[in-house]
Amino acid sequence: MLRYAIDGSVKPERHSNYDVVIVGAGIAGLYCALNLSPSLQCCVFAKETIDISNSWLAQGGIAVVTAPDDDPELHFKDTIVAGAGLCDEAAVHTLVDEGPRDIAALIRMNVPFDLNEYGELDRTREGGHHKNRILHAGGDATGRETVKTLAYIASQRDNIIFRDNTFFVDILTDENGVSGLIVKDDDGVYETVATRHLVLCTGGIGQVFESSTNPAVATGDGLAAAIRAGAELRGMEFIQFHPTGLWSPDRESRAFLISESVRGEGGLLKNAQGERFMVGKHELAELAPRDIVARGIYNEMKRTGESHVYIDITHEPEEELAHRFPTIYNECLRRGINIAKDFIPVCPVHHYMMGGIKTDLYARTAVKGLYACGETASTGVHGANRLASNSMLECLVFGRRAAEDINAAFSPAATSGELLPALTARPALETDFKALRARIQHIMSANCFVIRTKEGLETALREMRQIVDMLSAGFNSDKAYDEDLSLAIISVAIIESSLARRESIGAHYRES
Repeated sequence: MLRYAIDGSVKPERHSNYDVVIVGAGIAGLYCALNLSPSLQCCVFAKETIDISNSWLAQGGIAVVTAPDDDPELHFKDTIVAGAGLCDEAAVHTLVDEGPRDIAALIRMNVPFDLNEYGELDRTREGGHHKNRILHAGGDATGRETVKTLAYIASQRDNIIFRDNTFFVDILTDENGVSGLIVKDDDGVYETVATRHLVLCTGGIGQVFESSTNPAVATGDGLAAAIRAGAELRGMEFIQFHPTGLWSPDRESRAFLISESVRGEGGLLKNAQGERFMVGKHELAELAPRDIVARGIYNEMKRTGESHVYIDITHEPEEELAHRFPTIYNECLRRGINIAKDFIPVCPVHHYMMGGIKTDLYARTAVKGLYACGETASTGVHGANRLASNSMLECLVFGRRAAEDINAAFSPAATSGELLPALTARPALETDFKALRARIQHIMSANCFVIRTKEGLETALREMRQIVDMLSAGFNSDKAYDEDLSLAIISVAIIESSLARRESIGAHYRES
């Protein structure tokens, strides 16, 4: 595999130096930046703008113990059960024990969590939880409201610089670990950035699949760069397919999510005949862990020959639905669906990656100076299946812990010497990168979706390795080249992990 996506033809025109660099301006990246010492100069890079991220799109909420009748140990048990016993227990204890302090910090920062009629935090329930512990903001816009608040506060800090519309290309290393990174702007101008502390908060890998709730920018650039730099991976076979993406007769660039909160508030899954089909499949029926619900829907669609099933929440008053789920209510209404009167057509779509760059309890990776937080990381919290709404809490807890470790062990960046190693130029590569992405997505969606087989995975691996070899043999400075290379590298890692784990467990389900 290539060590660097760039080749010897790349001549950076700019150079910069920061104490800490964070790639990704979602909740993990912003909260990490806010917990850094004010004495450290930090730069936060965003691939596009701050409102284009998985964090911004997150609807469901944040799972955390705040109620008198709840307890971190109960949250721990629900997380372990959902993760099919493959969670790192120390990481889960860290999450559930420390999470309340980070939520208290968000409240002090004036994140506008929704309150009930008594002026208390409004708590709801989602799949896999045995207590109402999901906090939400703006009804179903928790991610957006949290990001907006954190970004505003960060913009007021003298030590934090934001640079958007900047593409992250490669991690630079030397004998002491991370030495910097390479980025390029929208005009294709390359820049070397010196730092000894690089935090990857680059989000998900949704563009690996044909249908995903992730935005178009979710091409896993940080994960792929970390793989090339020698970081260890964990749990790449564990891909969460959300049971209820809004079904559309036309392919969309991003599938619209019907949040699990809709089922948490009483929404029932039904087939075209109006029959519930999750009853008897699990004790929690519609509120079973997501992998079980996704397979239940997948199998029901296969049984009936239909392209989708439905959520029925028509028993709730329209005024209440419009208030509790304004984003979902209005988007469905825009498409001619009144969720107070009509069933909502849904089907499984890619949603979240449980695996990723292996980290310890302070978000440290196997590469010295390289940290990973949020969906890019595998902290061990999620195991084989993420418990609903644990992801935003994970961003907070481990984003803060990364900052704490950097504060305690800061090393300045090198002020002299050549950051960029001598590289050989590769032949110019000209191909239809849009078509190539579509091919990658088709291969992965056909062979590595909700239900997998040995034959399908082996076929996918052969084809994906050929794509990686083709891309590695040449070079193109277009961003589309970098993104396709990232998608192909990540796809190989997912398939290899899926083949290595022969048993079905959690979100990884094999028929053969």
